[in-house]
Amino acid sequence: MSRRRIGFWYRLAAVVAKPPLVVFFKRDWRGMEHIPADGGFITVVNHNSYLDPLSYAHFQYNTGRVPRFLAKVALFKAGAVGSFMRGAGQIPVYRESADAVGAFRAAVEAINDGECVAFYPEGTLTRDPHMWPMEGKTGAARVALLTKAPVIPVAQWGANLAVPPYARPKEFRFLPRKTLTVQAGPPVDLSEFYGCEPTADVLRAVTDTLMDALTVQLAEIRGEPVPVERYTHRSRAAERRTDGEPDRDTPARAAEAPGRTEETARKAEEGEKA
Repeated sequence: MSRRRIGFWYRLAAVVAKPPLVVFFKRDWRGMEHIPADGGFITVVNHNSYLDPLSYAHFQYNTGRVPRFLAKVALFKAGAVGSFMRGAGQIPVYRESADAVGAFRAAVEAINDGECVAFYPEGTLTRDPHMWPMEGKTGAARVALLTKAPVIPVAQWGANLAVPPYARPKEFRFLPRKTLTVQAGPPVDLSEFYGCEPTADVLRAVTDTLMDALTVQLAEIRGEPVPVERYTHRSRAAERRTDGEPDRDTPARAAEAPGRTEETARKAEEGEKA
């Protein structure tokens, strides 16, 4: 099979989700020509708002190539959401699995069957105070090396200005209308890694290559230079320094970032303690 039909559940989701997206947001879709017309492929997408999966899904739905998302298994048991996740063929991730390759077996099978699988390589909302992609996890790299499928970096910006990370409903800012910008870049060249043993160093190098390509796309959207260093999310205990320097992700610094408020920064800090 060269590509997957959109199917009933995705069309139903589009009927429900697209009207409010069209009403509340303007759209700036870029790089659709980089989404393969046929065959299996991977997308790596940045994550800076609970709303941005909808903006990305809207963008890719309009290309005719719907993505299959990897999501925690609990979502598949959650009422209407679970019905959609199962019906649309999304891929459950069993986080307790010790077999990292086995956890992504369904993703590999889907790509080999000609489908698109979307990865949020950061694994969570970015904790970078200035909303750049954080250091990525290695799942997308593992699947990319196993399948040798094209990997398309997809950056997005704008959802975070309406629904900042960790924001309460009273902090949502839908008006004036924000622009949801989604930009797909050309496939990332990973040929130098094909045939390599997937050691921790190789997987980290592949992941860094993917995150570099994703960050370049976001820098083009924002019209800003790529950051010199990539933020690494660690627990508060791991971030404490012996020389007495403060943690990198402090509420004061986070409050200065676009799309974040002092309140959302505080909640991010509380999330670190949880």
